[in-house]
Amino acid sequence: MINLSATRTSFALSVAFLAISVLAGQAIAADLPDFVSLVEKNGPAVVNVRATETAQARTQAPNPGAEGEEEIPEIFRRFFGPIPRGQQPGGERRSAGSGFIVSTDGYILTNNHVVGDADKVTVRLSDRRELDAKVIGTDEQTDIALLKIEATGLPVVSLGDSTELKPGQWVVAVGSPFGMDHTVTHGIVSAVGRGYDRSQQYVPFIQTDVPINPGNSGGPLFNLAGEVVGINSQIFSNTGGYMGVSFAIPISVAMNTMNQLKEKGHVSRGMIGVQIQNVDRDSAKALGLPRSGGALVNSVTAGGAAEKAGVRIGDVILAFDGAEVVSSSDLPPMVGLTPPGTRSELEVFRNGKTLMIPVTVGELPKDVAATVAAAPKVAPANKLGILVEDLTAEQRKQLGLKDEGVVITRITGSSARRAALQPGDVVLMVGRTSIKSSAGFQTAVNSLKADDSIMLLIRRNDTTSFVAITVPKDETE
Repeated sequence: MINLSATRTSFALSVAFLAISVLAGQAIAADLPDFVSLVEKNGPAVVNVRATETAQARTQAPNPGAEGEEEIPEIFRRFFGPIPRGQQPGGERRSAGSGFIVSTDGYILTNNHVVGDADKVTVRLSDRRELDAKVIGTDEQTDIALLKIEATGLPVVSLGDSTELKPGQWVVAVGSPFGMDHTVTHGIVSAVGRGYDRSQQYVPFIQTDVPINPGNSGGPLFNLAGEVVGINSQIFSNTGGYMGVSFAIPISVAMNTMNQLKEKGHVSRGMIGVQIQNVDRDSAKALGLPRSGGALVNSVTAGGAAEKAGVRIGDVILAFDGAEVVSSSDLPPMVGLTPPGTRSELEVFRNGKTLMIPVTVGELPKDVAATVAAAPKVAPANKLGILVEDLTAEQRKQLGLKDEGVVITRITGSSARRAALQPGDVVLMVGRTSIKSSAGFQTAVNSLKADDSIMLLIRRNDTTSFVAITVPKDETE
């Protein structure tokens, strides 16, 4: 016998549940961002960029960003899109990417690696017109290129403030992946201020999970207000395709570069003349810092702004003009974007005290690609089993040293081995004591006690770095 009352009740509950689900779905949909109006407004200002390089030009000036060049790191591929792959008939090589119009009279921003040393650059507009473009200027450090087409009354994008971006915010990319113009993808900001690429250490990259593929390079990254906040530039990939990690150049950096290229044809960058490295937990302990962070100075350029200001080897730069330096990669963009001649201020930790040091920012020489470099891990301490010898006059001459330094000849201690110390490394300082002889080295390390943490300044090849090491309780020389 069928229980009609129970059936009616069950049916009513099902209907009610369905109604609630529909209402909930409508509420969720109402909360989702509207990408349609954003794309309709800004899409016409996004362009396709095609670059052609002849075999003659490539022989005279090889382009490291050109398709097929082996020097591009496998793990960090820029995503200009060669169409098709390889060399074209007649010895030409072509690449393609994206760009966007920033002025009604035809100025366009894209990536430097898209146009490179191309002989001819062609821009295809949203109305399908194809126009030749002139390369006004390029900047390899920021990977920005400024193009100009002869046209008026063009649609332009709105520019936003990339410094206001926060992880978790929605962003939208428009570009030409694989030559498919005006493709729209979206995602969120994963992180800001990423400094992972030593060849572009002056760019605090925006990391996103926006799907990006070959051909998107140079295209705009929009916020939900429809404002450009970045220029898509690189992806993290083992395959060359999208794997969930993309990088964009902040529009604040791009516009600074663009304005300088328009005004003077090149980009000037600030420089204070230090070589730095990260401060890890061991280094922080040895330096007396309450926590790891900042940029540890391991070299000061003679006659540079930092030396004139009184910055010393072993100082930890905690902030630049009030902006915190969380890791050493934060400092180069801060200094690089500061106009030369600017009076700035460094917050420095030295010998347990925090100092405020005024500094007048210098200018980075145009032929200097990097002044802040990561350094190999090395280590110091004689009670750990390190044998040293005095440097000869010829060795000092080759290393560019005056009277400082001793060379490591043998390592017997396990702590030193773990720190990756090698015979041939040169010890320049123990703590803040300059080492000029093997006897001086012995004196310095003999004063150490078990559990002491000490910083040694080591020269290996052309790189100088500090390494912290703790003297163990159960090892002596």
